[in-house]
Amino acid sequence: MITPVVAVITVIIGYPLVRGVYLSLTDADEANVERTIGVNTIEATYDFVGLENYRDVLTDDVFWDRLGWTVLWTVACVGITFLVGLGLANMLNRVFRGRTLYRMALILPWAIPAFVSIFAWRMLFNERNGILNGVLDSGGVEGIAWLSDPTWAKVSVIAVNVWLGVPFMLIAMLGALQSIPAEQYEAAEMDGANAWQRFVNITLPGVRSVSMTVVLLSTIWTFNMFPVIFLLTRGGPAGSTDILVTEAFRLAFVNSPRDFAGSATWGVLILLLLVLFAIAYRRALRRQGEVW
Repeated sequence: MITPVVAVITVIIGYPLVRGVYLSLTDADEANVERTIGVNTIEATYDFVGLENYRDVLTDDVFWDRLGWTVLWTVACVGITFLVGLGLANMLNRVFRGRTLYRMALILPWAIPAFVSIFAWRMLFNERNGILNGVLDSGGVEGIAWLSDPTWAKVSVIAVNVWLGVPFMLIAMLGALQSIPAEQYEAAEMDGANAWQRFVNITLPGVRSVSMTVVLLSTIWTFNMFPVIFLLTRGGPAGSTDILVTEAFRLAFVNSPRDFAGSATWGVLILLLLVLFAIAYRRALRRQGEVW
């Protein structure tokens, strides 16, 4: 019964993973891998170098700079997305006129392909003709270099990623809220609990199990969120918005000569970081009595 799934996972995930680990232990680059030129095939000449690539990466300031920004980017995006998603879900978990319309409007960013949304935001952030700077100029405020200033570029990519991530968080939190029995709120209200007390003592514990799962998933997705960084800023200006995955992409497909071994090393380190985070997260949940 599971043979087809195992076969697909082995081909699509297993082989590339094993191949990547192997390449990270070599000095493979564009000049020494196997390649075909016309009708001639040039054999690979790269050598096994062991853990040398890992030593080079871990002693390079570039890796730690990218890791620091990646962690900050992940924490900021996941934290803001969770708070906004939970707040909107709490607002929509009530009966009021036009609730369905509001739900559709808030879920809309999720229905639009990510690259379309990112290109739309790139137009909004345009320094000369963008709507955002046009609004600022009309109010007598000097336009902002959204994508060419390192600080504002980081703010911009976080804002776009939050825009893309809120609908998922909203749906997950709304489903969790609707699973909480209404009788609990009614009993608390009869006991004199105010809105904040009901939120802290009923809502938060009620959505805890769902929120733990979606936070883990959002962390993994955001840590590897290549499209937003690449399509919005290309990692610029001067690499200030590059995260670990975009740097690995740059090594393999942008720099010349293309460094396949170095890129594979970055990829393996990214995988190890996420695995360690997942293990620590799971242990933290167990200590708190959560089952995952």
